[in-house]
Amino acid sequence: MVSTVRDNLVAAGVRLLEGGGVSALSARSVATEAGTSTMALYTHFGGMTGLLDAVAVDVFARFTEALTEVAPTDDPVADFLMMGLAYHRFALANPQRYQLIFGAAAPASISRFRADITETGSATNRAEWAASFGALHGAVHRMMAAGRIRRDDELAVAGRLWSINHGAVMLEMAGFFGHEGHGLVHILGPLIIDTLVGMGDDRDAATLSMQTVVARLG
Repeated sequence: MVSTVRDNLVAAGVRLLEGGGVSALSARSVATEAGTSTMALYTHFGGMTGLLDAVAVDVFARFTEALTEVAPTDDPVADFLMMGLAYHRFALANPQRYQLIFGAAAPASISRFRADITETGSATNRAEWAASFGALHGAVHRMMAAGRIRRDDELAVAGRLWSINHGAVMLEMAGFFGHEGHGLVHILGPLIIDTLVGMGDDRDAATLSMQTVVARLG
């Protein structure tokens, strides 16, 4: 029963977050949404900071699951592109969750766990949040090991590729690329291919990897 109440509070927090952003979260609103009392929230989380932390853990877990749900193949570039597509889909389908973990206006209780990847090797100093960047780092390592892109600082390259995805996603969320997949087809997809070619991949090989992804989705 204890875990059920806790899980219900986290689920309620996630629903309110997606419906109205972080500002929709309060001890009273979460307790009401979960069908319990504010005392239960303080008992299980010590307050809203603890609940926000638990919500962030839940969001990161779902995000990482989305990035890693497709089994690796013998084409590391196609696998990376599939991961990028999963990233894009998660962000557009769950904009408030995405903003919570990666947005500039995230609460201080969340943003304080962010880390400089160029110095620490991870995007966060919280182990349970780090798996998502670890998945991207792993994809970059595989592309380099296969000779598809040139050897370089793996963490820096992962950061560069993340920057492209994040920037495109944020602009699409803001409505600059339309709402019919234009951002993916006309902006992000071609930009990623151009970037991979600039990093050393053969354009025909990169295009074939993209076609492989399209075939997987078909």
